Amino acid sequence: MADPVVNYPSVFGPGSLLGGKDGVGWMKKWPYALPNLMSASFLFLATLAIVFFLEETSELCKDKPDPGLRIGHWIRRYIFCQRFAGDHEYTALPEDDYSAISAVELLPTPTSMPFDTPTRKDKDVLLGRPKLPFRRMWTRNVTTTLVAHGLLALHVGTFNSLWFIYLSAPRYDPAHPHPPHFRPHGLLYFTGGMALPPPRIGLALAILGVIGITLQLFLYPRLSHHLGTARSYRIFLTLFPITYIMAPFLSLVPSVSKPPAGVSGILIWIAITIVLFIQVLARTFALPCTTILVNNCCPHPSVLGTMHGLGQSVSSFARTFGPIVFGWLFGKGLDIGVVGLAWWILACMAVAGSVVAQFVWDGDGHEVLMEGEVRDEDGSVKRATR
Repeated sequence: MADPVVNYPSVFGPGSLLGGKDGVGWMKKWPYALPNLMSASFLFLATLAIVFFLEETSELCKDKPDPGLRIGHWIRRYIFCQRFAGDHEYTALPEDDYSAISAVELLPTPTSMPFDTPTRKDKDVLLGRPKLPFRRMWTRNVTTTLVAHGLLALHVGTFNSLWFIYLSAPRYDPAHPHPPHFRPHGLLYFTGGMALPPPRIGLALAILGVIGITLQLFLYPRLSHHLGTARSYRIFLTLFPITYIMAPFLSLVPSVSKPPAGVSGILIWIAITIVLFIQVLARTFALPCTTILVNNCCPHPSVLGTMHGLGQSVSSFARTFGPIVFGWLFGKGLDIGVVGLAWWILACMAVAGSVVAQFVWDGDGHEVLMEGEVRDEDGSVKRATR
C-alpha cells in the first residue's frame, strides 16, 4: 500500500475513478500514510473488542463496574441479536481434595447477601496458599529460561527489522562502488542490498506469511506433540544461525536486472524463499515453545503472573535494543564493504541462545515447595494433611 498513486495509478492516480483529474491529493503528499492508517485501523478495532467484549479475570478487578462491558452486552444483544446467559463469574478450582474440603468448611455461612465474593487475600488465607517471596523465584531453570528467552527475542526481533532494511538497501554497483574504489574479494568482502521497491518487499512478506501460517496449522501441532516442548525448542533453535549466515549471500545470487535496479529473476526468488522457509520453520516452533517453557519454569503457582511479567520485560528489552545495535552494525558493514557483518554477529547471538537452551528443561510449574506442601510419588503437589 506504500505510494499507492505510483504503484496503482489506475485506482488512485490522475484520471482514475478515485483519483479524479489530478489523483488522490493526500496520497501524493503523504505516500506512506495509507499502510500506517490501515495498521492503525486494525489496532483500533482490537482496542474496541477489548474494551467492549473482554471480561476481566483478575480477582482484584473483576467485581468492579465495567461500563465498556455493559455497552458490549448492549451491542451484542441489540445489534448482533445474540442471546447469552447473564453475568457469570470465574471460580478458581481447588488444587486437590484437601483444598476443596477446607475451602467449603472455612467459607462463611451464606447470609442475606449470598453473592458476596471473598477478596483475593481472603481466598489465599482460606485455601492456605501463601505467596512465594520474589527472592526465592530465581531457580536455575528460571534464570536459564529467561536468558534463552531474551536471546531468542533479540535475534528474532532484530531479523524482522534487519530483513526489511536489507531488502531495500541499494545494490552494489561496480560503476559507482560504495565504499569508493571497493571491489568484492574473498568469501566475506562483498556488499550491497537487494534494492527492492515496496511492492516487491510486500511480496517477500507475503511469502513469509504463507509459509508461517501453513507450518503453524499443519506441521507444528503434530511434530511438537511427538518431540515434546523442550526438545522441539532445542532442535529448531539450531536453524536460526543457518538463516542468518545465508541471508547476506543473497547479494551474490545472479539477477536478471543490472544495478542499480532491484534484483529480479527466478533464481533470486527461489533463494529468498529458501532463506525465509528456514527462518519461519525455526520461528514457528521456537516462539510457542519458549512461551510454554516460561510458563512451566515458574517455581510456584502463586508467582505465575510475576513470572510472565518477567518474561515479557526481558523480551521487550531485547526487542528494543536489538534492532538499534544491529541496524548500526549493518550500516557499518556497508561502509567497510562487508554487508554480512550484522548478519553474522546475529548468527553468533543465535548460537549462544541455542547453547543456553540446552540447559533449559520443561518444568511442572511447582518446583519450589512451601510450608505445608508435599510432593506425592507421582510428582503432584498437595497440602499436607494434619
